[in-house]
Amino acid sequence: MSHANIRVGSVTLIVNDLKAMTAFYRKVIGLSVIEITRRSVRLGVGQTLLLELIHDPHAPLADRHGAGLFHIAFLLPDRASLGQWLRHAVESDIPLTGAADHLVSEALYLADPEGNGIEIYRDRPREEWSWHDGMVQMANRRLDLQELATSGSPRPWTGLPDGSSIGHVHLQVGDLQHADAFYQGTLQLDIVSRRPQASFYSSGGYHHHLAVNTWNSAGAGMRPALTTGLAVVELLVDDNALPVPQTLTDPWGTIIRLQGA
Repeated sequence: MSHANIRVGSVTLIVNDLKAMTAFYRKVIGLSVIEITRRSVRLGVGQTLLLELIHDPHAPLADRHGAGLFHIAFLLPDRASLGQWLRHAVESDIPLTGAADHLVSEALYLADPEGNGIEIYRDRPREEWSWHDGMVQMANRRLDLQELATSGSPRPWTGLPDGSSIGHVHLQVGDLQHADAFYQGTLQLDIVSRRPQASFYSSGGYHHHLAVNTWNSAGAGMRPALTTGLAVVELLVDDNALPVPQTLTDPWGTIIRLQGA
């Protein structure tokens, strides 16, 4: 299938320092401000909302070994855009935490000032993806950063280009059995890849819209309320795949909000 019934719309984070986090997502990631309220900032590409930051200066920092966010993955429309973002990162002395060729995609990794993981990536064409028995082949291979940077658009950096979106969200959970029961069972997503301590979920033949792992969080229980970090993942649903709107909560307290596409 080439059409996704469910895809990621936006993500909401609770933050301690709204000013610093807004500046980071504008200047480093390249989002633009859509709306500012007394205690929140909504950012995106054009008028398409991708990220909402909610200010709570008293919220304790999220436990990096607890359930919650592993990373938000911003999907760029092509390789030239990814190379251009990489050049922007190099020229701005933005530290990366990793980079990988995943076969289906090329990805760069970093973290925001409050420790939330971020992936910036581009997809390879779908005809280059390899599937076997309903599972997509993915890997962690070395990515040639110098070659990627030289492939970037020569245009000056002005932010994420039109067509950028949140391609997927990767979560930390306490165990895979309960995660599969919720994300495959309740949300009706397909399991399209398994790795040690990780499951990848998809709709419409994408390589993954959501993923979970226990790499840092095995045995984690319910998330404490009102900590920094992940608050809500919004999923856009079309073709009557699931009743909308509705709000669900996964076994660790992560809020999944379903909206019509």
